[in-house]
Amino acid sequence: MPTFDLYARDPGDPHWEVPATGAARFGWEYDDGRDRLLALYQKGKDKQWDGQRRIDWDLEVDPHDPLGTPDQAMSLYGTKHWAKLSDKDRGELRRHYASWQFSQFLHGEQGAMICAARIVESVPDMDAKFYSATQTMDEARHAEIYGRFLHEKIGMLYPINDNLQALLGDTLRDSRWDMPYLGMQVLIEGLALAAFGMIRDTTDKPLPKQILAYVMQDEARHVAFGRMALRDYYKQLTDAELREREEFVIEGCHLMRDRLRGTEVLENFGIPKAEAEALSEQSEFLALFRKLLFSRIVPCVKDIGLWGERLQQAYVDMGVLELGDSNLDLLMAQDEEIADRLDAERFAVEERERVAEVEQAIAEGGPV
Repeated sequence: MPTFDLYARDPGDPHWEVPATGAARFGWEYDDGRDRLLALYQKGKDKQWDGQRRIDWDLEVDPHDPLGTPDQAMSLYGTKHWAKLSDKDRGELRRHYASWQFSQFLHGEQGAMICAARIVESVPDMDAKFYSATQTMDEARHAEIYGRFLHEKIGMLYPINDNLQALLGDTLRDSRWDMPYLGMQVLIEGLALAAFGMIRDTTDKPLPKQILAYVMQDEARHVAFGRMALRDYYKQLTDAELREREEFVIEGCHLMRDRLRGTEVLENFGIPKAEAEALSEQSEFLALFRKLLFSRIVPCVKDIGLWGERLQQAYVDMGVLELGDSNLDLLMAQDEEIADRLDAERFAVEERERVAEVEQAIAEGGPV
């Protein structure tokens, strides 16, 4: 079924054109590069995988409870609107929320694919071009997987959120070659990693857990790439140039924070936009969720050398400054380990089942 037939609301024009700016840069040095980045490039090649095969798409998903979302996680919970909903309506609300979340993941992955391709085009160093090429493939795989999950398991999509679209547009329109790194690798990817992780660690549904764990294994490399490249480059910038990047981060963080309301879902249930925004702001669960989503961004921003007074004050105002002391390397290592452990558990089960089949065939005297 065409995607446009599955949108919960009209997405408008089927294409969004962002005017390209900045130069395409070629380099003629092919045998020199940073050891850390070349090692990451090798890892990017070694870790390629096929989403059609690695993920068990035969797993059943209840579209009205695809993530095991608790009632308390929905903004309507405890309100007069919640009391009016039947069990069927509440299941449909869960479906819409899951569709909205994974649709934003899908649109963000397409944005990441385009930004990675832009980095290949514009970054001056060949080692960074090499790695960005592997990331472009990773992001294509992620978009493919999220798209399939929404089409086959949820049966519904939502258009891209306005604030996510605004940040993507700002990132892609900037002519400076480091801005796709900063906008995508640090802000959008950092936020996505935290969102993926919170669902991965709380859902009791095996298919979304697989998808999120395997995608996060890739994303851990992507954030590491952005940190390496920007940390090296930002050491060379003037105070004025650093302040410009910090302003971009502040604006981007506000956009990303405001993106997370999900008011589009409530509007589809007949709640006026202003009331939907107020209900989302009053949700204690959503407030905690929004704060924790910056657990990957704040330490990364600090690590690459953007930590001026105005940026720190912005994080104080948002209530997330203390997240700057989070151990980002530990979080990334855990993302890798969780995916590897999930593979090991799945393949162990499959091996046991295969052994049992062989033993039963032998016992029955049939063909193995």
